[in-house]
Amino acid sequence: MSRQNKSDDASFAGLSLARTRIMGIINATPDSFSDGGEAFDPSDAIARGRAMLTEGADIIDVGGESTRPGSAPVSLDEELTRVLPVIETLAGEGARVSIDTRHAGVMTAAVEAGAMIINDVTALTGDPDSLSAAAGCDVDVVLMHMLGEPGTMQDDPRYDDAAQEVLNYLGGRVAACEAAGMERGRIAVDPGIGFGKTLAHNLDILSRLDLYEDLGCPVMLGVSRKSFIAKITGEEDPKRRIPGSLASALAGVALGVRLLRVHDVAETRQALDVWEAIAGGG
Repeated sequence: MSRQNKSDDASFAGLSLARTRIMGIINATPDSFSDGGEAFDPSDAIARGRAMLTEGADIIDVGGESTRPGSAPVSLDEELTRVLPVIETLAGEGARVSIDTRHAGVMTAAVEAGAMIINDVTALTGDPDSLSAAAGCDVDVVLMHMLGEPGTMQDDPRYDDAAQEVLNYLGGRVAACEAAGMERGRIAVDPGIGFGKTLAHNLDILSRLDLYEDLGCPVMLGVSRKSFIAKITGEEDPKRRIPGSLASALAGVALGVRLLRVHDVAETRQALDVWEAIAGGG
């Protein structure tokens, strides 16, 4: 059941990838698709981060701007106000923190506050200064594929071969990062499930995730509570999509994924522990 993975001997942000790692999501926003407002207050966000670490998260991903379909951008000052107190506190307590942003100014300030990872849904293309800022920060990065902008990305996304086109795009972005001075070993890639993709596109990518190993970078997968699960199952409440989230996450792990970005840490940790025990033959 288990197979050798190119990432088995790799690491990311100081974490061995011999096993799949969990990134817990903290949306310090009022409008994220499944938990908007629940961690908008910094004290609530910090408490949630601490709980996720206790539940088995390896990384805490803090974001201050929703990028759900149809979302609107926020000002730089507002985004900083939302994320910096959370990052400073959790990083100060020893947590491995990631900043989820597409803005160079937020990247730089977040790293100064203690973030060890930059996670950008635009693969460092959304801000003309983000590539140089990320290179200058000298931290690990996650490059995600998104077709278009959050406000319009789901209007009419089209691909001839979704999995291959996303692979080609991410390969180009990895090359751009290397040209800017980043080491490939410090770059992870995310195919961006649900970001400018129909159900058919998402399923094509999910069934062919092993393609992305050819990039020589760890693959991160974000499927937690997403709407493609509703299109398959009919479940409209994001918080009731945990079984679908776990099924798609474990399918990804079987195809080489080594980083899972999730809302439900305890459930994912238990599912991973059992899957890995079976895959390892006990």
